[in-house]
Amino acid sequence: MKASDQPAALQQGFGALPAFVITSRFVFRAHLRLSVNPANFDFHSHSSVSDGFLSPDTVAQRAAANGVDLWALTDHDDLGGLTVAAQAAEEAGIGFVSGVEISIEWENTPIHIVGLGFDAQHPDIVQGLAGLRAGRLERARRMGEALAAKGIPGVYEGALGYVTNPNLISRAHFARYLVSIGIAKDVSGVFQYYLTPGKPGYVDHRWAGLEDAVSWIKAAGGVAVVAHPGRYKMSGGEMRRFLAQFKDVGGAAIEVISGSHSPDHVLHFARLARHFGFHASRGSDFHGPEESYVDLGRLPQLPPDLKPVWRLVC
Repeated sequence: MKASDQPAALQQGFGALPAFVITSRFVFRAHLRLSVNPANFDFHSHSSVSDGFLSPDTVAQRAAANGVDLWALTDHDDLGGLTVAAQAAEEAGIGFVSGVEISIEWENTPIHIVGLGFDAQHPDIVQGLAGLRAGRLERARRMGEALAAKGIPGVYEGALGYVTNPNLISRAHFARYLVSIGIAKDVSGVFQYYLTPGKPGYVDHRWAGLEDAVSWIKAAGGVAVVAHPGRYKMSGGEMRRFLAQFKDVGGAAIEVISGSHSPDHVLHFARLARHFGFHASRGSDFHGPEESYVDLGRLPQLPPDLKPVWRLVC
């Protein structure tokens, strides 16, 4: 297949993806023969294609150096790093699974859904993600306007200086710029005081719906996973209702082990995984050495009675 024959969305930003890698998730699965029963899998990480600091190949090399057996790159709303990541993982001798982290909204709550083991050329997921990226750009402009109205001008333009992928700008890029000009001492402080709901730089935005995101992942042959459920501001009843709907539309797993989860979170979401019959995922949510909850692969193991999600993608 020539690059000109690929969907236009795949040719933007990071270029067209080689057909031998993206035509089927089973090409990615071929790497998994290296680790039939992985002791250390990490299915949530980011590169400079979205809001991570390191290039996809560098993330792969770090995963291998940290003893990761099976790895997924899950950039926000973008598949542009998967080809390089898969090739680098093969060179490093670790298994690789295609991944993405999709931004959704459920009952006015922003939530992230990770997709794993899908065909990265499937038109449903390609077109769906292209729409989300276009929405991100518009949101970023409005965030810049909101901050300017509060006396902090030029933030949109400043945030662009931290963007590697011209098709994707996130709150993390805004936060890094605001730290650089002394608005807060660190990124978490920026989010706390400027970029979360009710704060000066937060802008409401219509993300994908739950059913949309899960349907894109499933149409492409993948597995849908709730990312870091402990981070969402939900009551226990709301979380159970959300997980029931997630299961009803075809969701299959939740992240029980996450870089941002406390031991109590792990116990709680392990119970919910058992209750709903979900497979369990494990992911660091690595963004870079200086801005992550935990390093790649440096996570506790899943409770032994849970069904690991890698069984669905291997």
